[in-house]
Amino acid sequence: MFKNLLGVYLSIFSLSVFAQTKEVTVKYIDSAISVDGLLDEDVWRQVAPATNFWQYFPTDTIQAKGQTEIRFLYDNRKLYVGIKIYSVGDDYVVPSLRRDFRAGGSDNITLMFDTFNDGQNAFLFGSNPEGVRREALVSGGGTDLRGFTTSWDTKWVGETTKHDGYYICEWAIPLSAFKYREGETHWRFNSYQFDTQGNERNTWIQIPQNQFIFNLAYMGDMVFEKPLGNSKSPISIIPYINAIVGEDRETPEDFSDFKFGGDARFTIGNSLNLDATINPDFSQVEVDNAITNLTRFEVGLPERRQFFIENSDLFADFGDPRAANPFFSRRIGIAQDIVGNTIQNDIVAGARLSGKLNNNFRIGFLNMQTASDEDNNIDANNNAVIALQHRVFSRSNISAIFVNRQKTNKEELLPPTDIDVIPDQAEEEEENVQTRYNRLVGIDYNLANQDNSWNGKFWLHKSFTPEVEDNDYSAGVRLEYNRNNWRILNSALFVGENFNSDLGFIPRKDIFRNFTRIERLYFPKTGKINRHIFSLASFFVWRPELDFVKGDRTYSPRWQAEFKNTSNLSVRLRSRYTLLFDSFDPSRSDDGLQLAEGTDYYYESAEIEYESDRRKVLSYNVNTEFGEFFNGDRVTVRAGANLRLQPHLAIGLNARYDKIDLPAPFSDNDIWLISPRIDITFSKSLFWNTLVQYSSLQDNFGINSRLQWRFAPLSDLFLVYNDNYFTDNTFAPRFRSINLKLTYWLYL
Repeated sequence: MFKNLLGVYLSIFSLSVFAQTKEVTVKYIDSAISVDGLLDEDVWRQVAPATNFWQYFPTDTIQAKGQTEIRFLYDNRKLYVGIKIYSVGDDYVVPSLRRDFRAGGSDNITLMFDTFNDGQNAFLFGSNPEGVRREALVSGGGTDLRGFTTSWDTKWVGETTKHDGYYICEWAIPLSAFKYREGETHWRFNSYQFDTQGNERNTWIQIPQNQFIFNLAYMGDMVFEKPLGNSKSPISIIPYINAIVGEDRETPEDFSDFKFGGDARFTIGNSLNLDATINPDFSQVEVDNAITNLTRFEVGLPERRQFFIENSDLFADFGDPRAANPFFSRRIGIAQDIVGNTIQNDIVAGARLSGKLNNNFRIGFLNMQTASDEDNNIDANNNAVIALQHRVFSRSNISAIFVNRQKTNKEELLPPTDIDVIPDQAEEEEENVQTRYNRLVGIDYNLANQDNSWNGKFWLHKSFTPEVEDNDYSAGVRLEYNRNNWRILNSALFVGENFNSDLGFIPRKDIFRNFTRIERLYFPKTGKINRHIFSLASFFVWRPELDFVKGDRTYSPRWQAEFKNTSNLSVRLRSRYTLLFDSFDPSRSDDGLQLAEGTDYYYESAEIEYESDRRKVLSYNVNTEFGEFFNGDRVTVRAGANLRLQPHLAIGLNARYDKIDLPAPFSDNDIWLISPRIDITFSKSLFWNTLVQYSSLQDNFGINSRLQWRFAPLSDLFLVYNDNYFTDNTFAPRFRSINLKLTYWLYL
């Protein structure tokens, strides 16, 4: 009975075939193509283009006014793309010459290739009128911005030429840059194009505005004249050297270090990648953006390290990314010392095998060994993840994951004798037992039907920790309906009190959470507003181990207006309830009196946000929230501005001010976060970026200035200057370093 009901349920929400409406032929050639942005070879005129683009913005019901023509050729080694983009003038918006630009607010063309025809993953390539290129991976069916990964890099070439009323892009992409099944005769394909002068965003396959423009449910076919052969992928070797000198001015102590190591990438068949790394350098030449966190919980930051990027969705898209993610790759390479400080932990070596065995089955295996650090009482650990994914129906899949963190020390480390606090012996023995290993197994069902009007997720995960035997699982469900003028989302999750993943992101435990959002979209036929969005959201959290007492509740109505000039205005109200299960100081003062455990608070606030037209030379955004905050009041003002002196100079400023006013004897606080940035792109291969960050909450003023020379494809020389200061009472020096890093990508 249960199986029959499940079959009926799944058949309602998942269709088994795609409704393809367009196709373009990819012509096989055996003659050379010169990539010069001219398309002057006779063979280009022998192939019919993909054209007849549709508007996506400002409306999604008419053909694009500025059309695009895309032609495809291929040989045994490369895919050639010739693109002609028509425009009403030559006043293009090109913010900079830096690779991997963002598409919004600029002129560009983007192509997406679903090489396994599964509607779940795609390779993305793009260019702009100045010939600046970008590439990315799209995962999760293109239903969420988190599935858009621009950190992925691959070697390819492209040239652009500008003409009266149009510009031409000509690309040559090695077939080895893609993953596909040998013998394949067609790929799913779509393209989107941004035209700032005509104020259009256009797509080859018509996409409704209630879906993302990179949604993989809406694609046509590119048909190859003869089956694709083996791509003969080369072996990639990526060595690095890194030299750093600096001064820790708190000690004070000078230091220097020299590291070398590298990565190797092998392709097994056409569809599997084997990546290996020895003594990797995961130091970030680009620092993370500082944040002001006024919540009671940890905030996750995005992964930037190249080794973890390709096929990252296969490992990371389990559970709930914000509340119960069983694998969060940024956990590898960091650890806590004996007093609880988070520090970098060296990685000795690692390997990853990932990709597709066939059109329906993906596999992933990741293993990383971290080093022992006796000075900081950090154990050596082996970190392993196995992920399996099998497609069902048209775009849905069933996934399974196994995560294992295993201590590899032969003997227990003893805490240093010079620390101020030494843990109780009995407590330390219990902690040593529980940290010997941590394991997790889980299964997810990811739902996506043919036109993405329904998508969602169901999951069940269980962790294994020594001497923990119950309440150690997590489960959840999310369903979203997205069609025409309605978007309805409901999600519920449970995280047990003893559920634990040392390599995951789990900010809260012992919770049952429910979130609901209903949105109604209106499209006026006249006037300056292109779309109204009215929404109502509710958020509840209960504590199962405490007889399901309510811990949090939020009601939030919102109105948003999207204007035809691409600017946005929104107004949001929030009504909150919070019961504190631990003492907490909302002011974030160093010595502020904390609100008592067990107290509860009702508080309301309002938020107004405006974002200007990003096509302008000067664009800006401003957001203000004001109202009650626990037992007091809060005013938050966030603002950002960007000045574009294209294409060589961009100046940005982001600022946030929080004024927290609590009644006596609790503390008040004025919290500042100011982040100016200067980005100079001298050419397509030489960049200089300087970021200054001041955070009163973190008591830090920091400067990160980075000169990057891309002297060969995907090969870089970085010269990085870092300087940090305390800002509490005196502007005291904290840390300074100069870093020289060289990476070189070579093919064998």
